[in-house]
Amino acid sequence: MSYFLPDDEAVLTACRGLALTHPGIGLCTDPLYLLATRPARRRRVALVAGGGAGHEPLHTGLLGRGGLDAVVPGAVFTSPGSAQIAAASRAAAALRPRDGVLHIVKNYTGDRINFGLAADQLRSAGIPVAEVVVDDDLATDAVPTGRRGTGAAVVVEKLLGALADRGADLDGLAELGGRVAGASRSLAVCARAHTSPVGRAPAFRLRPDELDYGIGIHGERAAHTVRPGPVGTVVTRMLHRLLDAVPGTAQGVIAVISGLGGTSELELRAISALVHRDLTAQGVHVHALAAGTYVAALDMAGFSITLTALEPDWASLWDHPTDTPLRLPGAAAAAATTLIPAAAPAAADAPPARAAVPAEGSRAFLDELHRICLRAHPDLTELDQATGDGDFGDNFCGGVAAAVRLADQQGLTGTNALAETFRDRVGGSSGPLFGVLFTALAPGADRPTADIPALAGALRRALNRITAIGGACPGDCTLVDALAPAAEALAATAPAESGRAVTNAALAAIGGAHGTAVLTARRGRASYTGGHSEGVPDPGAVAVALVLTALARVHEPHLAGDLPGLHGITRGTTPLAGTRDETPARAFKRH
Repeated sequence: MSYFLPDDEAVLTACRGLALTHPGIGLCTDPLYLLATRPARRRRVALVAGGGAGHEPLHTGLLGRGGLDAVVPGAVFTSPGSAQIAAASRAAAALRPRDGVLHIVKNYTGDRINFGLAADQLRSAGIPVAEVVVDDDLATDAVPTGRRGTGAAVVVEKLLGALADRGADLDGLAELGGRVAGASRSLAVCARAHTSPVGRAPAFRLRPDELDYGIGIHGERAAHTVRPGPVGTVVTRMLHRLLDAVPGTAQGVIAVISGLGGTSELELRAISALVHRDLTAQGVHVHALAAGTYVAALDMAGFSITLTALEPDWASLWDHPTDTPLRLPGAAAAAATTLIPAAAPAAADAPPARAAVPAEGSRAFLDELHRICLRAHPDLTELDQATGDGDFGDNFCGGVAAAVRLADQQGLTGTNALAETFRDRVGGSSGPLFGVLFTALAPGADRPTADIPALAGALRRALNRITAIGGACPGDCTLVDALAPAAEALAATAPAESGRAVTNAALAAIGGAHGTAVLTARRGRASYTGGHSEGVPDPGAVAVALVLTALARVHEPHLAGDLPGLHGITRGTTPLAGTRDETPARAFKRH
């Protein structure tokens, strides 16, 4: 985020962009503030909030009908000045006849001082003013200056905006704001610091096995650094502390899961489901579940959880409609709606019925491929990051793991489980293409003794079908460059060589995969990356080499020493004789 801020007047330029996007928002450039120009007719009190920039969409996202009347932005992570705040408050009070101004202030020293000075100026001018202080951060519960104001500002501003639209007076709004702030607690964690707009480097460093637990929204380090563990464990730990701190939850809660600027929507949605699961399991009704980036810390990779214990009538205030840049969700569902897909009609070319499980050898190939994938997953991911989008290791190795589970649950043969999983449950290109390969290999790959003519025919059928589907030919830098030589090696096996035919095919696939490192990609995602894929073998071709290696290890275990170790396949390294160690042979170019 902070890589692309303008060098001059970054905050002013961003405010101008907001005003251009939302015609109901007016901009004053000196002193800088933003004003909602179309407030509700019944509103008697102006709501004014602000703080340092870098937390967007707080507070500007809640500017408009059903939200705030004015927002005063400071420089990045810096409180606005008192003159700005006073000018914005006067403008909000003068837009229509108002009975006063309510300041919503996060508990930071600079904000408290400047909003306090602005309030003195307003009172001197005869404008009634009151203040609500948001102090929800559990990580600073024992700090002498009090808890910091963080994610609960979203809840406070949303509920106050709804009540103000109903015509509440200044005292009623201040009283509600204090109760909502008192009923709210937040906690935040991060795995990567924000990028400093000045140095354009992380503000602090965390190791991959570290998580800062209790960070602040200005990039302040947490008092504790912990090992991350599974995200579900982190969420459970955070909720345990939050539930101990908020008042009674008999009326339910509003749960706000906010990204800190560098956390994806996919992650935040998953975290929200974990939060809902844990709260529901403890008997806590979740009235609203909001997941998104609401209170950022520039581009910090982390998230916060805010819980607000509801009182009667607060739920209706949360559900009140708004006309603001940020639209918060209303009431949450009690449970996700689960749909049952309609049965598909039988097709003439439907896949063959599942084969009965043979007495022996039915899982050897699948289990060996699974063992290989457990070790090769990181290398496949690294290869795909250099040549594509980095998802191949997850897709391929995840598909193999899913096939193991399917075979366990439904008693399928190994290759049939692979075929069904990749054909029906794995997306991307690896799903259909490897589905074709495994479908062709079933059931021959699971027989105790290799039937070389049958395996040769299976590889040839798979090659023909894959080239027809994907359009790739040998030399295009795809999995075909490993599959084609393997099929040729099996087809050309002389009777005297039948005892090592699968090993020879595996060696041919490995050689073909390594050969893709000097090819120019003409198909697949690697063809989009220009010269960045040069010097790197195609991950799909490497995966085919791994499939053939698993076949060879199962059917010709006595020749396992003739095959390179896994790094010899994925990284271009060769094993030392008689050991598991692997040393570099030829290095592939990395970018």
